[in-house]
Amino acid sequence: MWLSKSIVHLASLLPLCWLYYHAINDTLGADPVETVIHFTGIGALNLLLITLLISPSAERFKQPKLLKFRRMLGLWAFTYALLHLLNFIAFELQFDWSLLFSEIVERPYITVGMAAFVVLLLLTVTSVNRIKKQMGPKWQKLHNWVYIASIAVVVHFYWSIKSDIYEPGIYAIMLAWLLALRKLKIKRWLKIG
Repeated sequence: MWLSKSIVHLASLLPLCWLYYHAINDTLGADPVETVIHFTGIGALNLLLITLLISPSAERFKQPKLLKFRRMLGLWAFTYALLHLLNFIAFELQFDWSLLFSEIVERPYITVGMAAFVVLLLLTVTSVNRIKKQMGPKWQKLHNWVYIASIAVVVHFYWSIKSDIYEPGIYAIMLAWLLALRKLKIKRWLKIG
């Protein structure tokens, strides 16, 4: 299992090393800031969707060992989301915190993105085993908010695109399929039907 986990860690870390290596060496093309922000945002979304794929895959293929990767990939999704936010604050806003606040208030795509980030932050902080035990049944209810965060991330991506909506459309379809696989669980969580 340690080998598999090491491979997952490397597969998550190496793209970031590649990205920042090229950013430092100024080989990311005409708009390196946009490339870094987009890369980390898409990385967070990809990892989030992979975490949503794990449970149905484990059930479908009768591979409960896959569940051991869910938290790890969720933490990597948060890492990419954190870097996405930090890159935006550092490169786009030049650490102007009042501008960040006004952007959150005035731009809906940033409002939705920050809401998703706050949910992912809460899920990350409560992913520690000791906190999970202390929270009891409330832990699962909180972690079901990953569905809301996923929707918010896709909406954030869609609203942030100014022209071509093909890519966010593909992500919206993938997310809809992943949520459909959890239809009964989501209904129970929301107490619908």
